[in-house]
Amino acid sequence: MRCPFCGNIDTQVKDSRPAEDHIAIRRRRSCPACGGRFTTYERVQLRDLVVIKKNGKREEFDRDKLERSIRIALQKRPIDPERVDQMISGIVRRLESLGETDVQSDKIGEIVMESLARIDTVAYVRFASVYKNFQEADDFEDFVQELRPTPTEEE
Repeated sequence: MRCPFCGNIDTQVKDSRPAEDHIAIRRRRSCPACGGRFTTYERVQLRDLVVIKKNGKREEFDRDKLERSIRIALQKRPIDPERVDQMISGIVRRLESLGETDVQSDKIGEIVMESLARIDTVAYVRFASVYKNFQEADDFEDFVQELRPTPTEEE
């Protein structure tokens, strides 16, 4: 593993343990050249996924890109980081278990929205605003209106 500080290719593992979600191995590493310390994660990857974008372009699935977009939606929300990591791992496992190597970007968006809706409605609306390409305040209003329960006749 290359040192992110000095580029030395000979780093040493100081400690290995399961990550919080028990789906990855967390390794603490140090660089003998510069003394830098850093952490790496090792995860099982069932298959290489390819994302088919709306315009037909194909690109390799990037877990980090998925994680960044979810963390942006959850920014300043009272959600435990461990729960976020579990959600992301669950989304990736679900995508890998679809049985296809090619996954439509729409399918990824739907799965992310389902997951966010279960843990935080504000993050769900934030993500939806980008995913569904809201252009005006009315788009938000219409979307939030769909989230509200319809009043029953007894009320």
